[in-house]
Amino acid sequence: MKVALATQDMKTVNAHFNGARHMAIYEVGPDGYSFVEVIQFDAVSDEDGKHSDDGEDRVRAKVKALDGIALLFVKAIGGPAAARVVQSRIHPMKIPNDEPIVDVLDRVQTMLKGNPPPWLRKIMTRDGAGENRLDFLDDEDMAEESL
Repeated sequence: MKVALATQDMKTVNAHFNGARHMAIYEVGPDGYSFVEVIQFDAVSDEDGKHSDDGEDRVRAKVKALDGIALLFVKAIGGPAAARVVQSRIHPMKIPNDEPIVDVLDRVQTMLKGNPPPWLRKIMTRDGAGENRLDFLDDEDMAEESL
């Protein structure tokens, strides 16, 4: 699954969603993880808690850029932004203190390796449901053809 991490320095999850200059994107599985890309943003919040008139446009642009992401790790995210992220089928996760990206990725990998919590199993099922359904339909079609 693809995960995004809000970062200012590409080493640490240390940014508020709307203030992140970078979103580091990784592919994570039970056997490891690999860097995919970095998405950079020029228009960011100064994280002072005040909303500007163009705040919605920044949120929309960030959410659109995260298409295909399953998990989003941030230091903080406001309610309206969180709602838009969830609406886009991305599960936001707050990291209360700055944490190295590799530590977060290691935790996700460990969860995928073992018995994932229910919320993560739901994401995994949702993300893989289309492929499994196609496989099932292909098998069914093949069975009908052999009759």
